[in-house]
Amino acid sequence: MSRLISKTPVYEGWSKLYKATIALDSGAVITREVEDHGSAVAVLPYDPERRVALLVRQMRTGPLVDGAADPHLLEAPAGLVDPGESEEIAVRREALEEVGATLGVLDGVGSAYSCPGVSTERIALYLGAYALADRVATGGGLEEENEEIEVIEAPLADLARLQDDGTLNDMKTLVLLSALRLRRPELF
Repeated sequence: MSRLISKTPVYEGWSKLYKATIALDSGAVITREVEDHGSAVAVLPYDPERRVALLVRQMRTGPLVDGAADPHLLEAPAGLVDPGESEEIAVRREALEEVGATLGVLDGVGSAYSCPGVSTERIALYLGAYALADRVATGGGLEEENEEIEVIEAPLADLARLQDDGTLNDMKTLVLLSALRLRRPELF
């Protein structure tokens, strides 16, 4: 079985970068860089009565650095889990901060590594129902986090079309929308 020989800090800021030395099953020893910024959550807030979902549009550094024509992604609200915080509390906090909604019962979709070749991030995915009366704030993120978030409430049928034609390009949002389409096809 592969094993970690050493993990040396290379950089420490918002995230940490490590140089990892690993012994593979074959006996070969390799070196890799790995980024660590903690665990995360994402939620697709949806209103089953009005058949809409709340998403955010925001600039993402990865696509910008990669040269994307438009680095502003349409995506499900998401964020890091604070130390000592449960996933459920983090999901509810992020939904309120980013889209201004309080959520009802949360439906877990799963938890997975977002980019296991280079990151330790494990993201827990949830569906969360809300009603129009649950839109209690404007959302848009936190000023101190320098988030420039546009809140978008979109018909689920339109989101399905964007998924089907390849316009949606955020992995967590694709997974969450697929889960909702499988679990609640009548909403589309």
